Amino acid sequence: MKERDNENIKELRKKFPELWAKSFVDRATQISIGIKSDVREEKDSLKIEIEAVDKQLMEGVITKAQAEEQKQKLANARAKAIEEKVKVRKEALNKLVQDDIDNLLPNPYENDGLSLTLFGNNISQKTKTGDIDPRTNIDFPAMKAYHGQKDKDRKENRRTSSQLVFALGVNNVITDGAVANSDFKYWQSHFYEWGLTFNSRIISNYNLLHFKYGLSLMYNNLRPTDNRVFEVNGDQTDLVVSPIDLEESRFRNVNFVAPLHLEFDFTKPKIKNDKTYFKSHNSFRLGVGGYFGFNVKSKQKLCFDDVSGRNDVRQITKGSFNVNDFIYGLSTYVSYKATGLYLKYDLNPLFKDNVVKQNNVSLGLRFDFN
Repeated sequence: MKERDNENIKELRKKFPELWAKSFVDRATQISIGIKSDVREEKDSLKIEIEAVDKQLMEGVITKAQAEEQKQKLANARAKAIEEKVKVRKEALNKLVQDDIDNLLPNPYENDGLSLTLFGNNISQKTKTGDIDPRTNIDFPAMKAYHGQKDKDRKENRRTSSQLVFALGVNNVITDGAVANSDFKYWQSHFYEWGLTFNSRIISNYNLLHFKYGLSLMYNNLRPTDNRVFEVNGDQTDLVVSPIDLEESRFRNVNFVAPLHLEFDFTKPKIKNDKTYFKSHNSFRLGVGGYFGFNVKSKQKLCFDDVSGRNDVRQITKGSFNVNDFIYGLSTYVSYKATGLYLKYDLNPLFKDNVVKQNNVSLGLRFDFN
């Protein structure tokens, strides 16, 4: 009977979504109005009680200390009353939302004592005992869906898995073998990277060694010190002092690269129902390798006030700036589960023919959503 009722409600919602939404909104609005009314009623009552205490104080019936003590007790009592009333209204609102979900998505596992629950990064089924039974499980960071525990175990046990990668941190250059006394601001120069990687277990029944490969976009930003900008002079790209007082000077390189790493994953295999599962990204990981690719674009952004001083000017210059078209370098990371410390270094100099060779270096956090 209940299943047929749920189907009827679901069909009505499809035919008349605006009426159903109005009904839901109306009920939620009434609960909200009730909460406001409860709070206002208690505040008004407290105001009357406080006025009575002030009258007793003015008439000399009680002392100032006694008046303050009474006011505090009255305020605490009214606050507790508000808390209790709001709690009741909140439970009603929670029930309204849960009923709406149940009517929209009738639970096919009702006889198993399961309910649809949103928790953390997943949507899963939760039993009455509190155990998670992911009959339907969606991992949002990795954008992966699993249809049941068996499906999840099977996919996570594949020899090759995929990850969404995002990294960010500080960026600078190494000049004459050192990053000290840099021409660029240390904490204001940043890098970002996002991409897709594949992780393959090198030996079928051995979980330590993995080969990680993929594609990424790297954004390397440099902010010069001392009001300076990049200026192209033939085959040289010089850092010169700007004649204009700059609010911001930023130089960005965007590179499209293919990262390659040998990864040591210390996740221990798990035995379940006499079957061994080799999962990854559940423990400490160490990656060593590098990347190669090409420069997508380079641009310089300058921000300053115009001559009148009343208008902000933003000037963006796009061009080659004599940067190297081909990019290659070394990179490494040390991670626990999804989060790690990440270091990368360009082996080729930033500019092709500059007399002083400067190589880009980045340090930050890396996230591998498996």
